[in-house]
Amino acid sequence: MDAKTGLFYLFAAVLLFAAFRVITARNPVYAALYLVLAFFQASAIWLLLRAEFLAISLVLVYVGAVMVLFLFVVMMLDINVEGLREGFWKHFPLAAGVGALIALEMAAVLMGGFRLSAPKTPLASGPDTSNTLELGKLLYTQYLYPLEIAAVILLVAIIAAIALTLRTRKDSKYVNPADQVRVKARDRVRIVQMPVTRQAEPAAEPAAPAAETKA
Repeated sequence: MDAKTGLFYLFAAVLLFAAFRVITARNPVYAALYLVLAFFQASAIWLLLRAEFLAISLVLVYVGAVMVLFLFVVMMLDINVEGLREGFWKHFPLAAGVGALIALEMAAVLMGGFRLSAPKTPLASGPDTSNTLELGKLLYTQYLYPLEIAAVILLVAIIAAIALTLRTRKDSKYVNPADQVRVKARDRVRIVQMPVTRQAEPAAEPAAPAAETKA
């Protein structure tokens, strides 16, 4: 067994352990951290397969953005874990049925084998070949329509998320930006005519104290 095979088994073992801990950890923060570890191990396996672009994308997109967002949300919401555990056995039969169905579908795909057809355009190979360049050519030529469909689906998801969270509150005060743009100088400043200021009149001298009467 060479070093590359040994690293593959090491990364795969850590990946399986992290994936198992994601679904068994009691604390949601620990589960998210184990998921970050699983992403790192998957990116290391991509590096062993000489798919540097996919490995870097996995780290930047999922670990650098998605999982950081998950951690912030989990820590800010302060989820009541004990409340979530209530009714576990009530929903266990449905969850087990869905899991068994997914396992059967995956088994049917894996038992059938990976029947890969030759690409329409042969990929270049060689020591000076960039797999990122070849992947870009493949995405924007043979898989252009699926890529555009995925982009449209993501755009719809973004708009739906904004629409669900954008709610007008009656107790919040805000200014319409359109009104601020259309404002004019006369709406901001108003000149009022005031009478000329007169000189202040001198104050009256206080009255002298009365003379004391002699006995």
